[in-house]
Amino acid sequence: MPKPVTPLLAADAIIELIDQVGRPIVLIERANPPYGWAIPGGFVDVGETIEKAAVREALEEVSLEVELKALLGLYSNPARDPRNHTVTAVYVAEAHGLPIAADDAKNCQIFLPKDIPEQLAFDHDLVLADYLKFRKQGLIAPLR
Repeated sequence: MPKPVTPLLAADAIIELIDQVGRPIVLIERANPPYGWAIPGGFVDVGETIEKAAVREALEEVSLEVELKALLGLYSNPARDPRNHTVTAVYVAEAHGLPIAADDAKNCQIFLPKDIPEQLAFDHDLVLADYLKFRKQGLIAPLR
């Protein structure tokens, strides 16, 4: 039986800085296309759990050790990533300290939910809208 061709798998973490006033979140400015602000994350390595990938990518991209608190949702629209069909698991995570951009991040900043920039990469506008509902009402992302 031939090996199936499947979408790529990624993991993202919306990182809340719990030692900062208002629990701001960390976004990266992407160094590579597609450009724009994005939730820290990246591809899952073979042999790695999705959760470990989310923690690893947070450390690689923003130099923060995170604790995953919840699975916000899965995002699988084939058009969400212009490079390839990519499915991502998005987690809500907590961290202490200030982020430092590294790896694929050209820059990183912290944002209060009311100040999230408009130029977001991928489908992160949808993901962050779901996150804001989670933050206010405790509702995970709807099935899409």
